[in-house]
Amino acid sequence: MICVSNAIRTASAKKRMRAFIKILAIITALLIPGLFPMASSGDEALKFRHVTSIYSDDQELSLKQPEGVTCNDNSHLIVADTGNGRLLRFMLNGKNIKQGQEIKLPQLSYPVMTQMTSEGEIFVLDGRQRRIIRITAAGKFSGFIDAQGLSSTATSGPKSFNIDKDGSMYILDILSGRVIMHNPRGQYLKHIKFPQEYGVISDLTVDDRGTIYLIDSVNAQVFSAGKSASAFAALTQRLNEYMRFPTRITTDKRGRIYLVDRNGGRVIILGQDGSYLGRLSAMGWKEGLLNYPSQMCLNDKGEIFIADTNNNRIQIFTVIE
Repeated sequence: MICVSNAIRTASAKKRMRAFIKILAIITALLIPGLFPMASSGDEALKFRHVTSIYSDDQELSLKQPEGVTCNDNSHLIVADTGNGRLLRFMLNGKNIKQGQEIKLPQLSYPVMTQMTSEGEIFVLDGRQRRIIRITAAGKFSGFIDAQGLSSTATSGPKSFNIDKDGSMYILDILSGRVIMHNPRGQYLKHIKFPQEYGVISDLTVDDRGTIYLIDSVNAQVFSAGKSASAFAALTQRLNEYMRFPTRITTDKRGRIYLVDRNGGRVIILGQDGSYLGRLSAMGWKEGLLNYPSQMCLNDKGEIFIADTNNNRIQIFTVIE
């Protein structure tokens, strides 16, 4: 009896120890945000390491509620410093941040997202005017993007936009419920209507194959349309179990899909087929954690830039594959 009793106590102790180790691992992941492993489903496992954060410009003026960030493969980035009504230009060299020069224009009052072409030309969505502004690589105003070629009765309400590798622009027009495509000269090409059933379409992106992706924030669902498609189809089922309210979407060179879960303070990663692969970060204020994040971008060097809006900073991560 004594031997049986001791065996039971030993098994119970081992079970409690396994549970304790599991809880300790979860707590450690939350308290040490510099390294975020991502579960794999068919892809190689990814890890994300926090590199550094940007809090101010070259004059030490703090960022205020930044909502937008865009980057290129030379580690140049443009930040939409929304609360200060301006753009900032930075260059990243490892952990070293250079410049932080201000671009402030009378035509731009409330930048909420931005894109940059390979030539350095900048496009910005002003959230108050609901207009897309074109800015030269030197930081000079170059005009507004209007829906050329549309009928005079067409309404226009850009919520988001994206520029593909060839310089064509895709505008998410929530008033007319469609995606409008322009060529690099700003001329209208065609449009695709939103899916028949959706909650709130918040953002779009275009991958290197010309596939357009939409994110439905309410239903946490991704829709897609191939380059020659005339309609959107559901790529995923509703993914509310993984995220609370995704508002931004982008892809990397391998076709993986990244969804910024604004209310959940994290980034959800999907495969090309829409399968769940894992997540980056969690809600919080420490380095590496996110609080109401907005736009993000990735470059070919494996660098990830996230507008960490309510923490008043841009967070920089690197992908470890």
